[in-house]
Amino acid sequence: MLEAGAMLLFCAVLFASVALGWSIIPALFVGVLLFMGYGLVRRCSLRAMASRAAGSVRSAGTVVVAFVLIGVLTSLWRASGTIAFIVAHSTAVIHAATVIPLSFLLCSAMSVLVGSSFASAATMGTICMSLGLSMQANPVMLGGAILAGVYVGDRCSPVSTSALLVKQLTHTNLFNTIARMLRTGAVPFVLSCVVYVAAAVVEWLCASGGSGFGAASAAATAGSAGSASAAVSTNASSITDIGGLFSSAFDLHWLTLVPALLVIVLALLHVDVRLLMLASIAASVAICVGVQHMEWAELLRLLIFGYHAQNPQVAALLDGGGILSMLTVMATVCISSAYAGIFAETRMLARLQQVIEMLGHRIGACGATMITATCAAALACNQTLTIMLTHQLCGGLYGDDESERSAQAIDLEDSAVVIAPLIPWSIAGAVPLATINAPTLSLAAATFLYLLPLSRMLASAVRRRHILTTNI
Repeated sequence: MLEAGAMLLFCAVLFASVALGWSIIPALFVGVLLFMGYGLVRRCSLRAMASRAAGSVRSAGTVVVAFVLIGVLTSLWRASGTIAFIVAHSTAVIHAATVIPLSFLLCSAMSVLVGSSFASAATMGTICMSLGLSMQANPVMLGGAILAGVYVGDRCSPVSTSALLVKQLTHTNLFNTIARMLRTGAVPFVLSCVVYVAAAVVEWLCASGGSGFGAASAAATAGSAGSASAAVSTNASSITDIGGLFSSAFDLHWLTLVPALLVIVLALLHVDVRLLMLASIAASVAICVGVQHMEWAELLRLLIFGYHAQNPQVAALLDGGGILSMLTVMATVCISSAYAGIFAETRMLARLQQVIEMLGHRIGACGATMITATCAAALACNQTLTIMLTHQLCGGLYGDDESERSAQAIDLEDSAVVIAPLIPWSIAGAVPLATINAPTLSLAAATFLYLLPLSRMLASAVRRRHILTTNI
């Protein structure tokens, strides 16, 4: 009973922080005090709890270093013109009849390259939303396609913070896990493409039939969602000339594509992700100095504080990155790692873990992980804590050998990573939707995010039934 009280109080503090728009870091520190207080009531040594917590935080050091490199890399890709080059040339192929499926594909490609759903939504996602609304696309379907797309790469990019976190937690090989993610995600990805193509065809047929369905649907949905979507529609024409806008701020030479190509090539060669990022960083620095003619002082400043464009329109699309931009996720990982140590010392989650193990025996480890991830996402309100809670709660479902760790890694990637953004009050989905000014109802149209866990649960159920039938 005491465990439930401490956890409910922590969730209340976390919910309040999210609802009020505050940083979740103070709420996470409150959680440390609550869980240590629980341990003291249970007569656990404060020194032992602190030692366990510190040990867990130290074990997260590797992923924190990777997060620093990601912050540096994303700022340099902005400053070097790499993202501008990709966006300018990609959006040129968007047309009214194809805007919904192409938005999904372009946002997927961008997120695979940059590894961040937030960064992908702020760049490619914002532009696709604006162009789509100017073409009278349905904002719900368009927002859902963009949200699903930005999480394709957030899940399986070699420079994704969530993929690196899962790798660190499960002690698995990142590229082996990515290969498995590509296999498990193939069918949901194709089905999502089919859904978005079908939606585009329906809109095109209705519009060409003179019903004005596209415009009426867009206007009605935007009105029901509030002024946010209307604001994007109003401003859409101001950024439709993407090539001209970015050409005024960058030299869009083909060399600006080299940092992105390095990530792709080195990932295919299975080069260590930190070396991969360092190589791309070095290429980006060379392009910033040699092609964009940046001063060294300005370059050093953006590594810390991120890229800030002088043109307000460019700034709205590209500003961000830098080491400071990663502080929140790094702090979340470190504090959540401390939780793991405290929980291990106090055995606070022991009863809940037993319930999950019983559930796993009935429906399988994959199904139990999916259900646990859904509950964790609803309580944690963010992706990072969802991943770490699900990993700890479901640890008893998997063994310690390499195959079992790999199984847990892919189950985490196909559950916690993609379920977190489907929770309406979770910042994992709320922030990208707010960034592109899409209605909350777009969550229902983010087909890839729920087709993936559903397909995994279905495959797991079929496999278990086959095994049971074979054994009879």
